[in-house]
Amino acid sequence: MPLLRLDNVSLAYGPRPLLENVKLEVRSGERVCLVGRNGEGKTSLMRLITGEVVPDSGSVWIRQGTRVAHLAQEVALDSTDCVFDVVAGGLAELGRLISQYHHAAAELAQTQTSDGVRRLSDLQHELEARDGWALEQRVETVLSRLGLDGKTSMKALSGGWRRRAMLARALVCEPDVLLLDEPTNHLDIEAITWLEDFLAEYRGALLFVSHDRAFLKRLATRIIELDRGQITSWPGSYNDYLRQKAEQLAAEVQHNIIFDKKLSKEEAWIRQGVKARRTRNEGRVRALEALREKRRKRRERVGLVDMQLAEGEKSGHLVFKAEQVDFSYGETVVVRNFTTRIMREDRVGIIGPNGAGKSTLIRLLLGELSPDRGRLFHGKRLQVAYFDQQRDQLDPKAMVMNSISDGSESVTINGRTRHVAGYLQDFLFSPERLRSPVSTLSGGERNRLLLARLFSQPANLLVMDEPTNDLDVETLELLEELLLDYHGTILLVSHDRAFLDNVVTSTFVFEGHGQIGEYVGGYTDWLRQSQQKLAEHPPDPAFLPARQAAPAGGRQAGKAEPPPQAKPVKPVSASSNVSPNVPLNPALTEKRSERNKKLTFKEQRELSELPVKIESLETQLSRLHATLGDAAFYQQPASEITATLARVESITKELEACYTRWETLDAQATAAG
Repeated sequence: MPLLRLDNVSLAYGPRPLLENVKLEVRSGERVCLVGRNGEGKTSLMRLITGEVVPDSGSVWIRQGTRVAHLAQEVALDSTDCVFDVVAGGLAELGRLISQYHHAAAELAQTQTSDGVRRLSDLQHELEARDGWALEQRVETVLSRLGLDGKTSMKALSGGWRRRAMLARALVCEPDVLLLDEPTNHLDIEAITWLEDFLAEYRGALLFVSHDRAFLKRLATRIIELDRGQITSWPGSYNDYLRQKAEQLAAEVQHNIIFDKKLSKEEAWIRQGVKARRTRNEGRVRALEALREKRRKRRERVGLVDMQLAEGEKSGHLVFKAEQVDFSYGETVVVRNFTTRIMREDRVGIIGPNGAGKSTLIRLLLGELSPDRGRLFHGKRLQVAYFDQQRDQLDPKAMVMNSISDGSESVTINGRTRHVAGYLQDFLFSPERLRSPVSTLSGGERNRLLLARLFSQPANLLVMDEPTNDLDVETLELLEELLLDYHGTILLVSHDRAFLDNVVTSTFVFEGHGQIGEYVGGYTDWLRQSQQKLAEHPPDPAFLPARQAAPAGGRQAGKAEPPPQAKPVKPVSASSNVSPNVPLNPALTEKRSERNKKLTFKEQRELSELPVKIESLETQLSRLHATLGDAAFYQQPASEITATLARVESITKELEACYTRWETLDAQATAAG
């Protein structure tokens, strides 16, 4: 029997319906991932289930007695309550009792009074009577696992730490149905893998929205997709969904082609003139009207984002050089004895716990902070474009179209001037959306707008702080392709393991106490190398402390100060769904050498065209060899002989390169399934 069910549910905001007669069932033990493009209505579907939104038609049924907990995509809580109270609040009335006991005990420790002792005793008896001690321990456990300090005020936390607190609130009540909307946003890798392990053992029903491909591949037992107002269920793995979805879209395209041809034929018939009208078949006319209505109601699939980077002039060959750099906030060491060299076109990933100092490292490299010791060198002709995960560059009150180039009506991308409206349509902003305030945009739409703003600035150095939050998978993959083709230098802060693996060629990893390790390759390569290093050189136990509580203010917007004694990044177990046995290619000179994913459209086309090209080159080479075998060939002028021999050598090299490229692409296509 299902725990929740949607029967013929419809919901619309404005003229375009988000949901049209949707049906959905979720049963206990299922882990269902809801996917779909940004703006399709995934968050609205979650809010329908929680009762925050009422459907226009249809019904939402939840089995009586079922506990439902929800983590929203946007966390706007700005109260003065402490984190412990907020998390305990997930236990309803008993949670309030636990909070009262928690505060009474703290007050009694400060001031010993008879009233305080009496109140603590009464609360203690009530907790014992209601088996509250186990629940208090559950609150403490969840706080510890998510690195939260229960004494901290919610108002003092940054958005990322508030999100952790609200996640803890959702988890602590152990609900029958758990709704999570982008749960990995703002979590570091260790917290994400802990959450994966927790949810993998979770016995209730889980319905979650996530664009973290490693996360959903590990957890999802079923994929449901919201596309153009309809929900389709895809049993099996995420890879099964991708394959079946591609087949469905191909069939849909073919069906629409046949339908449109039929409609065109009937429209031509109805316009044949007076003679045809006299003999017109009334049944055929009614059928044409039905075809017209069906075509009118058809909802076309929205196109893909068309992203282009406004590349600046080439920077110097050396971009950054650091020699034994130290940096501290007071007595808290953030960077210690850091030495590196970053060259033009390097793509460097930066990994570390929240608050470890990743933003501080970027500010040091960019010259916004001065090191306490050591030297930093900056390359010549650097043009920097910065993507801020807090989206502070966007004014919530400004119109969308005024957020790109400070009110200008045009932008220039690689020498081509375009109107802002046309440019934003490439990022899937419809004309009617352009005059909306930024505050009305979803998280994914704001990220697309920030990318549009970033890519309109000529740059040879991209600094991107968590650019993947809230982006749908298709946009994520397009962003990956864009960055792989970018000829500048990239500094990328991300907790998206798949994105790191697909984009970067090296990683800086915060390993605790200001130590920053440098590794070749992406996340998977760091995981393998660090596990090997730990096996060969076990660290001093003092270097791997227990998980520290969060800082009083976390990493607040506009501040880069890390928590005291920021913990090191520890290698994640193989249960993180990333194989630690992936072989490392030390060179990593090929853009796609570290990727094991499906071919891009451009690569698929290249693979299909290579056999024709190879055949043409082989034919040319065969003819040239026949010419060389002719005795009359060597009776020609020396210049013609030399030119022909050079042509043979050139075609031979080109043919060898084509063979190599074909083998590479074919192997990649086979590996991707």
